[in-house]
Formats: sequence, structure tokens, C-alpha cells
Amino acid sequence: MSIRKDRVQIGKASRWVIKIGSALLTADGRGLDREAIHDWVDQMSDLRARGCELVLVSSGAVAEGMSRLGWKRRPHELFALQAAAAVGQMGLVQAYESHFQRHALHTAQILLTHDDLTNRTRYLNARSTLRKLLGLGVIPVVNENDTVACDELRFGDNDTLAALVANLVEAELLVILTDQKGVYDRDPRQHADARLIDDAEAGDPRLSESACGSSSSGLGRGGMVTKVRAAELAARSGSVTWIASGREKQVLLRLAAGEQLGTVVHPVSGRLASRKQWLAGQLQSKGRLTLDAGAVRVLQKSGSSLLSVGVTAVEGNFRRGEVVSCHSSDGVAIARGLVNYDAEEARRILGQPSEKIEQILGYVDEPELIHRDNLVLL
Repeated sequence: MSIRKDRVQIGKASRWVIKIGSALLTADGRGLDREAIHDWVDQMSDLRARGCELVLVSSGAVAEGMSRLGWKRRPHELFALQAAAAVGQMGLVQAYESHFQRHALHTAQILLTHDDLTNRTRYLNARSTLRKLLGLGVIPVVNENDTVACDELRFGDNDTLAALVANLVEAELLVILTDQKGVYDRDPRQHADARLIDDAEAGDPRLSESACGSSSSGLGRGGMVTKVRAAELAARSGSVTWIASGREKQVLLRLAAGEQLGTVVHPVSGRLASRKQWLAGQLQSKGRLTLDAGAVRVLQKSGSSLLSVGVTAVEGNFRRGEVVSCHSSDGVAIARGLVNYDAEEARRILGQPSEKIEQILGYVDEPELIHRDNLVLL
């Protein structure tokens, strides 16, 4: 069931997550664009004065570090990227702090890794901290903790991080400011007749990866594809995503007024429960289960638990309580959930009915391999 709202309604959202990308923040690699930051901060301060709660997800640390260090190309070595992030984060934080102080607004630096949001306890702690800061009128400035995150623990891009933060604080609106006017049906840099998609629902085939192009700046890790994926992830918590050009004058205030700018991606259903939002945000799983056609159909149509009888293959070395992904026989990801048995036990009971689990293992913990309360469809 669609829960589409018109743009004027969307612009009246009381809690925003705003993500600004590297190409915008660093004037395409020439160091921090302090004039642009000045302008965005003025707009955010105006929104704050209207009662909007704001979380800012800011790229730019690596790009600013590259500029300070005189590097022309983004390095590939992880340690070099981390060094650039450490240098650049200083300038980024200083810029935001000084500009928000002009409006007597406090900011707070929040650095996250994927591991912080994978661990359920740390996830809840991060959520409580962010909500407390919002309650105090503080504007959290969130970035990935690039200086310590290793490849397997990275979000991959700040678009994904922004979507997870929107889930975390249950934001009504995720705004992604980019160097493009929005999402086009084809890459506008390669097709002169490409048309802007004004409105779409999460999962709309027009937002397919093949139509979205990729990052051209060489500064960030994302591109329009990651922004579309972020919108789909944010939709799981009921958030609307508005993708627009950060180079439009007064863009945030114009969005707040409901102006016809950019692309709006609407959620197609209501907000998931908090625990399922967390599960949906797990970008890395400890293992993989392959399901037969019957199990896929039952999960997608009935929202039932996953039983061992419907599993045809088990991959990985996971433990009970860890996140595993569920796939159809042709490899399509269907669901993600917390498994009730470890990998070796799952291999022993795959394809077997629940009543035989005790006979095979010598005990039975749960009749389901994954209970529906710990399962989220993708």
C-alpha cells in the first residue's frame, strides 16, 4: 500500500537527515568550499528555528585531507585513505562548528563504523545518544570513522550511512544533496535526452542501477546508484528520500516549501518495527541459506518463519544468533534474519521437518531456523 505524500507535506517534516557529498563540500576537490558551507548552515539554522530536528551526515573528510596534503588523486591504499581522513576531519569539524556558532547552535561530532550498527547493543546506544542530542537542540554531524574502519567494516559510502542514520533516528525525511539535479531515467552525462524522474516509489524499476550512472568526481565512493539504494533502505523506516542538487540556491528552504526540485522517493509501506529496521540495515551477513521455491513463496506471501525443511544449502561458518541472508535457488536475495542454529547444525537439519530436529541433533532449541520476528524481507 502506497503512503505517498505531496511535496508540501514532505517539506513540513519535523525530523530531517541531510547528507552532503564530497564533490559539493570540497568544490570538486579544491578544498572545503566554505562559502557553500556558510550558505547550507544558514539554511539549516533557519530550519532549526522553525522547530525541525536535524542530523547532518557529511562527507568531505578524505577529500579535504587530500587537498591539505596536496594529493590530486584519491589513493587506493586503506592506510593512505585513513591518513587523509584524519587530516581532513579536523578542517571539516572546524568549519561546521564555526558556522553553526554564528547562530548560537551547538554541534556534536559522531563517527560511526558499520560494526557500531551491526552490534545490537551499540546500535541502541547510538540511537539513544542521537535522540538525546536532538532533544537538546544540538545538530549531530555524522561521518564514517574512516580513520579506523577496515574494508570489511565500511559502509561503502555516506549515502548508505545517511540511510542507516535515518533508520536509527526514525527521520521522516532523508535529503541527499548531490552534484546532479536528481535521478534521471538514463545517465544525463551520456544521454542528452535523459529525463528527470520527479517522483517514484522505492523499488520502482525506473530507478534501476543501469539507469543511474556512477560517481564522476573521483572524490567520493558513491554515485547515483548508491543514492537510490539509500532511498530504498530509508524507506524501510518509513522515511521519504529527496535527492536534489546542492548547487541550487536556497535548496533546503525550497525543499521545505515543497518546491518541484529533484527526485522524491516514497516508501511503499509503513515503518518497520525497530528490531526489523536494524536487521534491514545489516549490510554484511555471517552466512547464506539457499531456499527452495516453496520456502521463498511462503516467506514473501505469508510473512512466516523460515523452517529447515525449506532450506537446500548452507554456506558460511555462522553461530546461533548471527545474521544470515536467505536466497532463492537462482541467487536472488530474499530475506535476512537471526538464525537459531549454528552453521554445522543447520547443515545437518536442512531439508528436514521441524519435528525431526531433536532426533537429528539430540535436542531442539526452536522449531524454526529463523523466527519471523527476527526475519526481514528484502
